[in-house]
Amino acid sequence: MLTIILPAYNEAKRIESAVERVAEFMLSNFSGFEIIIAEDGSTDGTDEIAKSLAKKYSFVTHLHSDERLGRGKALNNAIKKSKHEFIIYMDVDLSTDLSHITDIYEALKAGYDIAIGSRLMKSSDAKRPFTRDFPSRVYNFLVRALLKSRIQDHQCGFKGFRKSRVADVLDSISDNHWFWDTELLILAQRKGLKIKEIPVRWEHGGDSKVDVLKDSIYMLGNIFRMMRR
Repeated sequence: MLTIILPAYNEAKRIESAVERVAEFMLSNFSGFEIIIAEDGSTDGTDEIAKSLAKKYSFVTHLHSDERLGRGKALNNAIKKSKHEFIIYMDVDLSTDLSHITDIYEALKAGYDIAIGSRLMKSSDAKRPFTRDFPSRVYNFLVRALLKSRIQDHQCGFKGFRKSRVADVLDSISDNHWFWDTELLILAQRKGLKIKEIPVRWEHGGDSKVDVLKDSIYMLGNIFRMMRR
């Protein structure tokens, strides 16, 4: 039994396609699952599409917020409201090959508390433009150097959790947006949770809400905050 979470903010152009593709994969490979659309105060009609998908499919749940919570807080809420112990979240652009759902699930079944996709392992196959790849590599190097992390890729939008094992970590996360992933992994390592990093096939999904300069400054600020914590 597995929960798939799709965080969505203003994703009207691709939320339906994403749900349909994930549903097709899950129906072919799993006997029991749910898909949660963690829709975060969208203003482009994503909420209406998500609502219609929840009516169409019994295994789809739409979690709506009237105001913007932030990606991290929307994920926190969805994880806490999931029905199953094993949970995977993925970005709506589905950049990571869906076959890795099985890899994450098997790692969680094998006893890992957290299993994450990695674009930076040697055996990964990641097609990324230089303007995204270089800042990402610098950021991950700084996280490893300054926060003593053993993870190679903290920000890949493809992660799995044992709900019972990450509950305390979720309550300790202070960031509600892009740094949420890194903070979760740093706190999990500090608590001694078992983390499995899995090489993935990954292809840049096109449109992104990341502002490289603005968000880089924000992420660096959060690294320094975590150093003081």
